[in-house]
Amino acid sequence: MKLFPLGSSNIMVSNIAAGGMRYASLNLAQMQKLMQVEIDNGINFFDFADVYGGGQSERIFGQALKQSSIKREDLIIQSKVGLTDFGYDFSKEHILNSVDGILRRLQTDYLDVLLLHRPDPLMEPAEISSAFNQLRQSGKVREFGVSNMNTFQIEFLQSALNRPLLVDQVQFSLMHTGMIDFGIHTNMKDSLSIDHDGGLLPYSQKNKITLQAWSPLQYEGPVNGGFINGQWQFHGLITDNPEIPQVNKVLDQIAKIHGVSKTAIATAWILRHPAHIQMIAGTTNPQHLSDILEANEVQLSRQEWYALYLAGGHTLP
Repeated sequence: MKLFPLGSSNIMVSNIAAGGMRYASLNLAQMQKLMQVEIDNGINFFDFADVYGGGQSERIFGQALKQSSIKREDLIIQSKVGLTDFGYDFSKEHILNSVDGILRRLQTDYLDVLLLHRPDPLMEPAEISSAFNQLRQSGKVREFGVSNMNTFQIEFLQSALNRPLLVDQVQFSLMHTGMIDFGIHTNMKDSLSIDHDGGLLPYSQKNKITLQAWSPLQYEGPVNGGFINGQWQFHGLITDNPEIPQVNKVLDQIAKIHGVSKTAIATAWILRHPAHIQMIAGTTNPQHLSDILEANEVQLSRQEWYALYLAGGHTLP
């Protein structure tokens, strides 16, 4: 497993993280087995949100960790707050109460990283800063970040904080490449030249913010954007998906060259970018996880990386 610093910190994290969104579907024995597979393969980073499984994802992980011989200090645990049933709530009271709930469910005294879960149009940076300071001073949270924020929102929030934000968790995959498309199509007049994120990719590299890729292996279909009419519209995994035969043809060709799975190649495509994007692997299937982890055995050439990008229907001007 490859390690790198999280953002501008000295916290060393695995380049492939375990995503806990689906842990709520596991019983205790299954969670214990999966956790051991993750740890044995070098994963030290675990990502949650207080809404995952209505809190059950954190609860079952906390129970499994408590009954294991794994040391809490050997893990980097992250969770997210602010997403509610009515919208978003970045108020100080909600942040503090949510963290207390997370810590109870995880049966731990602290979080290594806390993220704000998507942008809240009503956020007040000074209030968030006060919440962050209280959490850090109490020892409940070590570091902070955001999710799905553009550069302007990050700058706005950062202006009130006395510590740098380390993370922005965003959707990114071989079939969700807006952060790359607009840069390639700079000065063009086609739709791919539209910047939806405020230059997030170069901005994150310049400011040492780690981008975490969520849904890194999901295909959202031919429509540009997976969130349609209030619902996420995913069409299964990218690999072996009959809707995108050209992508799978090239994945298969490159996988055979490197002697790994197509899943590993789709993962390696993300990890190949010099921004050191951390992939959030949300699987609960040990074999699928093993296929993902094979990516660390692969260093794609520039030609292979572009071949995959073009196979996804993207163009070069």
